Amino acid sequence: MSALTWAVAAVVVDAAGRVLLCRQGRGERRYALPGGRLRPAESPVRAALRDIRAETGWEIDLIDLVGIYHLTGTTTHTPAGRAGPLPDILVHVFRAGVAEGRPSADPPPDCRLSWHAPAALPEAVTPLTRAAVTDALAGRSGVLRRVSWALDTVTLMPPEQRGETATDPSLLP
Repeated sequence: MSALTWAVAAVVVDAAGRVLLCRQGRGERRYALPGGRLRPAESPVRAALRDIRAETGWEIDLIDLVGIYHLTGTTTHTPAGRAGPLPDILVHVFRAGVAEGRPSADPPPDCRLSWHAPAALPEAVTPLTRAAVTDALAGRSGVLRRVSWALDTVTLMPPEQRGETATDPSLLP
């Protein structure tokens, strides 16, 4: 296992029900939820508000916590351009809405923002984004999922590992 990093993201939905995504960098990068890493001694709520404002320019209202997603690296190979394995990241994913009708600032130049209908997400989304949008729009809260960096696989932890019983078939792996 590599070092553990704590991060935040949000499924931000506008009044039309569209989801805000960011495509960072150049080339064939995937779309992802807005968010970022926690700073030392910073709460996930404060980090989400700060990072999403900085990345998108939007003021948001956090509604609730969709879940915690464990984004895992692969131990079998190191991707080109990396000095070591991909990090393991615990991402607190929130459900959020826009607080104002317009962004209060422009996003950084390396973040290309776009709004998408949930049923028509781009093909090039991260596995974490696809899982979190599905969970958020299904009204789920308290989700615990393991998502792989390398593979488009998402695993829902069994209910007994989450301390609950398997009563909702949609929550089973």
